[in-house]
Amino acid sequence: MAHLPLPRTQPELRYVRSPVPVVFPDSALEPEHKSHLLLRTFLFRLLRAALGPEHSVGSEQFVYWNARDPKRALSPDAFVKLHVRDTAFPTWKTWENGGVPDLAVEILSPSDADGGTWAAKLERYSELGIRELVRFDRTAPEGQRIRVWDRVREDLIERIVGGDRAPCLTLGVDWIVRPVETEEIGLRLIDGEDRLLLVPEESERALRREAEARISALEEQLSRRS
Repeated sequence: MAHLPLPRTQPELRYVRSPVPVVFPDSALEPEHKSHLLLRTFLFRLLRAALGPEHSVGSEQFVYWNARDPKRALSPDAFVKLHVRDTAFPTWKTWENGGVPDLAVEILSPSDADGGTWAAKLERYSELGIRELVRFDRTAPEGQRIRVWDRVREDLIERIVGGDRAPCLTLGVDWIVRPVETEEIGLRLIDGEDRLLLVPEESERALRREAEARISALEEQLSRRS
């Protein structure tokens, strides 16, 4: 079977008009409450530690899905695209970066308290084509802090969630409400054996405690023998 020859040099191309650049901003000046910052950055580090470099994780980068309209954008507090190697992307353009994210997380802030604001954001997530959307509201009553939407037959519909724990279909673990650093109420991940997933510094502390416990047990055995 004959193969098409690959061009050795880029041919000179001409167009009927000059291109009109479309600017896709990579930042926005919006104040962020310190508690929101702590919960957001913890979740970002947790997802990166859990998934590793083979999967892309973002936090507050603009996600664009319309190459002609930069106003069609979202900036999730955290998002995941599976099986696309992580890079230092300034924005996420679905037509360049590997497609629509599989998972997005929104940590409710005062600006989202307006029901109309959230409804508009939900409409954009539906337009984006997100598979799983999680909304976390630390100020909500116990049992109502986690809300989840799934794409079912191309419809983004809210899942019934009972209590402060809900499965994450994208990652195969569960969302759970637990303390995060100095915050008594935060969003974390827990596996099927009820073990919390940890950020690197938590893993290091756990290893140190295990090592100290082993040393303490060994010293106790030695003292008994003597």
